[in-house]
Amino acid sequence: MRGFLGIDPGWGLTIVRVAMAAIFIAAGHTKFFVWGVDKVTDNMAKYGFPYPVVFAWTATVLELGGGVALLLGLFGRWLGLLYAIQFAIAFFFVKLRTVGFSGGWTDLMLLATGLLLFLAGPGRVAVDSLWLEKTSAPRYVKRTRTA
Repeated sequence: MRGFLGIDPGWGLTIVRVAMAAIFIAAGHTKFFVWGVDKVTDNMAKYGFPYPVVFAWTATVLELGGGVALLLGLFGRWLGLLYAIQFAIAFFFVKLRTVGFSGGWTDLMLLATGLLLFLAGPGRVAVDSLWLEKTSAPRYVKRTRTA
């Protein structure tokens, strides 16, 4: 795929990945250090989740620890899949039920961003690219004529 003005599209993925990481690090920090996992557990119970303690710890660790890993570009595709699952649950089972579609726009965008990372990868400057992502041959190879 050609990028705009010759810029590799992977840089766009990197920008999305870093922005998503910043959101998750801030959300995970708030859940863990400001509210505490007990308050998150109470919210999960209020929304009717089975095993609210498990859901609370999973969300907190996935957002804080996963956000840091995502910032580094570590396990980008798998974190994208986990975030897509997390925000599918948040959007369809919590936001639509409690505040409606307009109240769940952020969750829907995070769901879409998780799917983007899962399907397209972490972009450029990612630890994953050192061993997990296969690099393709150069796209623009100068061809020489043979006589």
